Amino acid sequence: MLSYTIRRLLGAIPTLLILIGVAFFLIRAAPGGPFSRERNLLPEIEANLNAAYHLDEPLYQQFGRYLWGLMHFDFGPSFQYRDYTVTELIVQGFPVSLTLGSIAIVVALLVGVTAGSIAALRQNSAWDHGVMAVSMTGISIPNFVMAPLLVLVFAVNLRWLPAGGLGDGSLRNLVLPVTALALPQIAYLARLTRGSMIEVLRSNFVRTARAQGLPTWQVIVRHALKPALLPVVSYLGPATAHVITGSVVIEQIFSRPGLGRFFVTGALNRDYTLVMGVVVFYGVLIIAFNFLVDLAYAWLDPKVRNR
Repeated sequence: MLSYTIRRLLGAIPTLLILIGVAFFLIRAAPGGPFSRERNLLPEIEANLNAAYHLDEPLYQQFGRYLWGLMHFDFGPSFQYRDYTVTELIVQGFPVSLTLGSIAIVVALLVGVTAGSIAALRQNSAWDHGVMAVSMTGISIPNFVMAPLLVLVFAVNLRWLPAGGLGDGSLRNLVLPVTALALPQIAYLARLTRGSMIEVLRSNFVRTARAQGLPTWQVIVRHALKPALLPVVSYLGPATAHVITGSVVIEQIFSRPGLGRFFVTGALNRDYTLVMGVVVFYGVLIIAFNFLVDLAYAWLDPKVRNR
């Protein structure tokens, strides 16, 4: 297990370097610059700003300077939020995204795996068709449609929940954004669990367990659930990173000051360091969660360790 873990860690380093390099040069290839939209900006002032932020240097030199800063956990200063560094903005926005995302992924995991398992046990029944129909609907309807519908129904018409914002920090303010984030993940997890569970239930070791007279719940919990969760675990890695990092649409609709807001603002204003900081932070999260998924996969299926 230790050698498997070391191999996965070493493989993550070049992946992260490639991500940083591609993101850095793609952002610089976009037309315009962080100060090109300033009104009535004299060429001399723009040249001084470029020199102050080292934007007048060759690209390879800027890239080397950025990598050196990353080695010291420094994402650099923000070009638009002049009083803040990118690290401070990430620290400010990430707790909001983390709260929404972590609750949403836990809800999605509990509801999706449960619904998919029941659908597999009652294959071709009304429950099975209902779960699959709801799942397809959840996958087909994007967040930017579902979120306003939730606001319209539960906040505007019924007035049960607040429409957005942080409010007083109570759980009522989290219900709608968490629901909007969790619904697509519930749909995906339900479909994955159902398909995997049906395949596992038809395997020989499950038939043997049933032939021994074990109760259905013991067959599911002790024998079928663990191998059936393998595709779910594989999906959870990037899905968790995506949800926790924050959905841009959800945070904008519900006025949540998370990472999504900073990413959109940075992209519109050509704030190179802010966009790079969010992209690198997001990439690190994806790599970290995929690494955890690899470890969980190896625990669930010991044959993976020897590959």
